Amino acid sequence: MIDFTSVARPLFAPRVRAAASWTGHVADVQRRQLRWLLSRASSTLVGERYNVRSVSDYDAFRRSFPIVFYEDIRADVMRMVAGERDILWPGRCRRFAQSSGTSDGKSKYIPVTDDSLRRNHYAGGRDVVAHYLGLYPDSRIFSGKSFILGGSYANEVESLPAGVRVGDLSANLIDNINPVANLFRIPSKNIALMSDWHEKLPALVRASLHENVTNISGVPSWFMTVIREVIAAAGASTIHDVWPDLEVFFHGGISFEPYRGQYARLTDPARMRYLETYNASEGFFAVQSTLEPGSMLLLLDVGVFYEFIPLDAIDDPNPEAIPAWEVTPGETYALAITACNGLWRYMIGDTVRIVSADPLKIAIAGRTKHFINAFGEEVMVYNADAAIAEACRQTGASVANYTAAPVYDDGGHRGHHQWLIEWTVPPPDIADFASRLDRALQAVNSDYQAKRSGNIFLDCLTIDTAPAGLFDRWLESTGKLGGQRKIPRLANDRRIIDQLLKKIP
Repeated sequence: MIDFTSVARPLFAPRVRAAASWTGHVADVQRRQLRWLLSRASSTLVGERYNVRSVSDYDAFRRSFPIVFYEDIRADVMRMVAGERDILWPGRCRRFAQSSGTSDGKSKYIPVTDDSLRRNHYAGGRDVVAHYLGLYPDSRIFSGKSFILGGSYANEVESLPAGVRVGDLSANLIDNINPVANLFRIPSKNIALMSDWHEKLPALVRASLHENVTNISGVPSWFMTVIREVIAAAGASTIHDVWPDLEVFFHGGISFEPYRGQYARLTDPARMRYLETYNASEGFFAVQSTLEPGSMLLLLDVGVFYEFIPLDAIDDPNPEAIPAWEVTPGETYALAITACNGLWRYMIGDTVRIVSADPLKIAIAGRTKHFINAFGEEVMVYNADAAIAEACRQTGASVANYTAAPVYDDGGHRGHHQWLIEWTVPPPDIADFASRLDRALQAVNSDYQAKRSGNIFLDCLTIDTAPAGLFDRWLESTGKLGGQRKIPRLANDRRIIDQLLKKIP
C-alpha cells in the first residue's frame, strides 16, 4: 500500500497549532463554546424549561441550569429515543450510545447527535492523529490499515422507531464514518458490528491476520485478547511478526498501566508506541499531547463546556461547580459537561485530577462511584492501578482483570480490602504479592497508609485468585460482554465481588 502519511500530515498539523493557542486563553475558548451551546438550546424543551433566552454568561448559566445525573434526564432521553424532536437538542436524534447502568440498575442511552458526531467524536479522533503525527515525525501511519476494535448495536430497548439505532458508541461511530476512512480501516463494517463475541473474535482474527496494520485503537484488556489470538493463529512470537509495520496503540477506557508489561511481551517494544485518549459515550474529551504518559490535554473547542466539582461536594443536592479556568493543579474533581449531544451540566461519573491548569491537562482518577472509602482511606482507581502495576513489576506477575471491595470489621477481625485477581502470569507467592501490593498502595495513597499504620485500624489486604475467564463469564451473564465493556475496579460495597465469588467452583 502507498504511504499517504506525507500527504495527510499537513491536513492534521493545524489542529496541533490550534491546541497550542489555547494556552493563556482557556476562559476565552470555553466561553465561546458555552455561547454557541446556549444559542442552540433556544428552540428546545430544555431551553424553555430553564429560560435559556435570559442566560447571557456563565454566572447566569449556572444559576439557571442545575447539575444533573442521568436519572434526572432519563424521561427526556426516552422521549428522544421514541422519536420526539427538540427535547435536549434541536431536531430529531436517531442514534444513541448504550452505556452501563445507573443507580436504578438500568442502562443509559446517551444521544449521539449529528453535531456531536461532527464537532466532537470525529473531531476528537482527528486530534488524536494530529497530536501523534506532531510527536513522531518518522511516522508512516498511513502506509497501512487502522484496526479499530468496537462494539455492536445489541441493546436492551424492546422496540425502536424506524430509523433509530441504539448500541455501543463505537458501533455508532463505525456505522456513520466517512467512507474514505474505510479505505484505511479494518475490519469490515459487517464484522465490526457483530454482537456475539464468540463468533466475532475468530472473525476479527481472520480479517486482520494478513493485513498491514500500522495502528490499533481500543480498550487495552479487550485488544490484548485479540492480539493473543492473532499471534496464536499466525504461529508467531509477537504481534510484530504478524504486523511488522505496527507502530502505535491508541488506547482508552481503562488505565493502561496494569497492562503495560503484558503489551511489552506481546510486541517489539522498540517499535511500539502508545497514546492515551479520553473518549467516552458522552464525548471525546482529551488526548495525550506529549511523549510522556500520565496526562492528557483537555480538548477545549470540540462542542463541550467543562465544569469541575470538588469531591466533597458531589453528594450535595446542587453542588457548586467551577469552570475550566478556575481549577487548581493537583486537585481531583468530578467532571460535569454541557455538550452538543444535549447533555446540560451533566455529571458523567468520572473523576479527573488536574495535572496542569494552563495548558489544561488532566489524568483520569476513576469513577465517582468506583472507589473504596469504607474506612476513610479514599482509595481511587488510579491508586489501585498504580499499586498493582508496581507489584507486578516487582514480582514478574501480570494481571488480566481485577476488582476489589471492603471486608468490614466483624468484631473478631479488623476490616481490610479483598482483591479478586485473574492472572495472566501468577506471582510465585500470592501472600508475598499481597504484601507488596499493600505496601505499594500505601506508597501512592497517604490516607490508606494512615489507616494501615500499625495494623490498628485496617489489616493488610487479601487476594483471591479468579479462574481464567471468570470476569468475561460474569460480564456475559450481565449482557455486557464486548469490546467496550469494563470490569468495575473498585466498589464501596460487596455486590459485584460477591457475585463473582459465587461463580468460583
